[in-house]
Formats: sequence, structure tokens, C-alpha cells
Amino acid sequence: MKRAVGLLGWLGVVLVLAAVALRFIRPEMFEWTQRLAMAGLVVVGLYALSQWRDIARSFQGRNVRYGSIAAGSVALFLAILIGINWISNRQNARWDLTEGSQFSLSDQTRQILRSLERPVAVKAFYRATDGSETALRDRLDQYAYESSQVSVEYVDPDRDPTTAKRYEVQQYGTVIFEYEGRLERTTMSDEQSLTNALKKAIEGQAKKVYFVQGHGERDPNDTAVEGLSGIADGLRSDNFEVATVTLIQEGKVPDDATVLVVAGPKTDFLAPEAQAVRDYLDRQGKLMLLLDPPDVADGAQPVGLIALARDWGIDVGNNVVVDASGLGQLIGTSESTPVGIPAPHAITDRFQFITAFPFTRSAVPVEGGVSGRTAQRVMETSPQSWAETDLTRLFASGETERNLDGGDLPGPVSIAAAVSVAGPAPETPAEDPAAPALPRPETRLVVVGDSDFATNRVLGVPGNRDLYLNMANWLAQQENLIAIRPKDPSNRGITLTADQQARINWIAFLGIPALLIGNAVRVWWKRR
Repeated sequence: MKRAVGLLGWLGVVLVLAAVALRFIRPEMFEWTQRLAMAGLVVVGLYALSQWRDIARSFQGRNVRYGSIAAGSVALFLAILIGINWISNRQNARWDLTEGSQFSLSDQTRQILRSLERPVAVKAFYRATDGSETALRDRLDQYAYESSQVSVEYVDPDRDPTTAKRYEVQQYGTVIFEYEGRLERTTMSDEQSLTNALKKAIEGQAKKVYFVQGHGERDPNDTAVEGLSGIADGLRSDNFEVATVTLIQEGKVPDDATVLVVAGPKTDFLAPEAQAVRDYLDRQGKLMLLLDPPDVADGAQPVGLIALARDWGIDVGNNVVVDASGLGQLIGTSESTPVGIPAPHAITDRFQFITAFPFTRSAVPVEGGVSGRTAQRVMETSPQSWAETDLTRLFASGETERNLDGGDLPGPVSIAAAVSVAGPAPETPAEDPAAPALPRPETRLVVVGDSDFATNRVLGVPGNRDLYLNMANWLAQQENLIAIRPKDPSNRGITLTADQQARINWIAFLGIPALLIGNAVRVWWKRR
């Protein structure tokens, strides 16, 4: 009988240890872990009850005091550990020391999560046998930590086929975001894909960006260095649809246009086209004008678009901005490529990246505004820069000279400006007078004196892509998406020549063993 009772105690210990091991080896089997732990504790409790006489005798004698001190020390130590664990679970702190903070959520993702007003249910479907759950937890738990509105459920389709069938899951690693009855899914676990799916679930229908064609404008479908395919991909990542439009054929800006982009026209708009753009702005449209300087001193210019920008309070200069500060050398460019410095504006909120504008002209807010439309600077150049107005000399010899008396604009020169004018407040539907007021629509316009900064050739400059996408989101009245986006991990691979690889092989297979053998011979000889 006594032997059976002793085995009972060992059985309880084995059950508890098995529960601990299962918790680390198979964390998805949480229910079995709880059952084993509970069974082990019950068995240990029964064993302790059967030995109550021995336990009572252990508290008698001269060693009780010393035992009490030791027991108290152990209890205090355990209490400290429990307290630290309790605090760490509620005050989570992480330090990400990687370049670009690859293991931290981007500003844009955090901004979206913190602005959530309604619950978002996330379901991650993983395969328990391939370890994919760990990667999903590492990322999605950060989403839940940033917002109490986010709840995450991890589902193994093999163990719960009913849920997988209900959500039509066809692939392991699928993540589904559910918001107000709308479902969006992705099979990628990187932050950009997850955040893009979250944005689509929140916004519902994607907004549409039209790029005007027909006057030599840059093409969003062009993958060459002078094309805008990189920017088009970025817009799609921000839940925009991208399309092109020829105004002379359509006769007007499409009704479903959220933003209209005119990127680097080589010729002026015809009168019906210019009128179509003005009509679009009159109905709270959103327009982005990227107007390059002329290619030659007396080259053709989009006079109608320049006049339109002037009517909205932005003066587009007939000049070329020159930057003599030397900042361009930081990114390997010359004086003809000014480095942009953010001006205070919603577009550049917390924007701290370098931007480059190859061959740009000025876009300066008209002092005092025009017809109640007051523009603001968005990007400007350094104080050592100026806007060169002597284009004949510039194109003939390539030489520049700061001549403020001759009409040159002193730096810092505004090269991007924006203006917004509120439209009439939308009326509350009569059938629901208690409904909250809809956001007030606005006419918004951004003018940049350069279109090259958005091309594939220059998109590698750290801030150019984010700046363009911030402009697009500001125009679409999506201020919550104006932030720094996730970055791709930097490639830190080492490239070796064939000769270098051969030397490393010789050192590894002959050099190191030869040194070890030589040292062994030296020790043997010395002892002999």
C-alpha cells in the first residue's frame, strides 16, 4: 500500500512535467496541456493528503525556524517572478534593432489600427505540421496589441474543416479580415499584404485614380525607367484602382474618378479638355498636376494648365531650380536635381526622408491667394538654391549664375504646393435625421514642378514613393493613410568572386587543420 502511494506521487509529477513539455512542443494543443496539468495537480494533492502525518511532523523540531526562512525566501522569489510575468504581459515592450525596423509595424499600419472605430475579426488558417503558425502569430499579434478593436483567431483547417469550408479557404496560410460584414483575404504574411487587405476590408470599394493620356504624359503601365509602373503598384497597395483616360475622347472626367493625374504633358490641353478639368474641380474633384520645365528655352508649355493652377492660387514658374547646397551629392546627383525639404503640411506630417526632383521648376503659392483659394507649400529646396530664369543661357552652355536682380527666385524655392476648398456640406438623409453628418467634400489640388520624381528611374530615392502616395491619399481625403509605409528587407548577402570562394575553401579544408596539427606536434615535441 505504501509503495502504491509513493507511485501516486511520482505519477503526479510526471503528469505536470508532461503538461509543461507539451506546452512548449505543441502549443496548439492547449486543451490537452490544461487537462494534463489539472490531472497532475489532483494526483499530487491526493498524495499530499495521504502523507499528512509526515508533513505535520516536518514542522516540529529545531530546524523549523530555518526551514521557514528558506520556504519564505522561495515564496518571495516565486512572487517576484509571478509579478514580473504579470507586468510583462500587460506592458509589452520590444526593441527592434534591424535596419528599417523590419520586425516593427510601420507608421501607416499603426495609424490605421489606432483609427479603428469598429471591431475587426481576423482569422488565420495555418497548418500545424509546417510551423506556419509561428510566423503568423509574430505578425498578427502585433496588430492585436496596437488596437483593442482587433481580435485574432488561429484555425487549423485539418482540425476544424467546418470553419475552413465556411470561409472558402483553399490554401494554408490564408488570413481573412472581417469588418462590418465585408471580407478580404490574403495568402501572404508580410506586413504590406496584411495591411492592404485590412484597408480593403475597412474601405470597401477601392477608389480610382485616372492618369490623363494624349499629350505625351507619363504612362502608369510603362515599366521603362521613364514610366510610372512603380507608382501604379504603390497606388494599388494603398487600395486604389489605376486607369488611364483620354479626355478628348471621353468629353469629361469619368464620374467614378477619385483623383485625376496629369503627369508631365508635353503639349497643352485643348479647350474642351481644359474645360472638362475645370468642371471636374467645380464638383469637388481632386487633381494632381506634375508640370515639367520646358526642354528647350522656347519650348512648348501647357499654358492652359499653368493658368488653371494660377486660378487656384499656385504660380508655376518658367524656370529651372538649381541647388548649390551640395545636398544632391548625398544621393549622387548634381545641382540640377534639388533635394526636397518638407514644408509644414498634412502631406508631409512626420515625413523625414530624402526626396529628389530631377530638373524641376518652381510651384509657389500666390501670396494672399486667388479668389479665396489660398495654397500652402508642400516641398521646398535649400536656402542655397534658386530658380534660374535665364533658360537661353542654361540650355546653350549649361552654366548657371544666381542673379536675383535678373528675376531669379531666391531659395528656399517652393517646388510643390497644395490647395483645398471645402464644398457644400452634404445634407442628412430625411429618412434618418439622427444619422451622423457625412464628411464634407472638398476640392483639392496638388501642383509639382516636376514629374521625373515619380518615375521608375528615381523611385529608389528613399522618400519619393512615400511622398507621391501621401499626395494621392491627401487628395482622396484619406489622411489616415498619410504615413511611412512598410519597407522591404535590405539584401545583406555577400557576393564572392570565384577566386575568393577558392581561397576560403583552401583555408577551411587545409589551412585550419594544418594549424591544429602543427600545434599538436609542437605540444608533443615540447613535452618529449
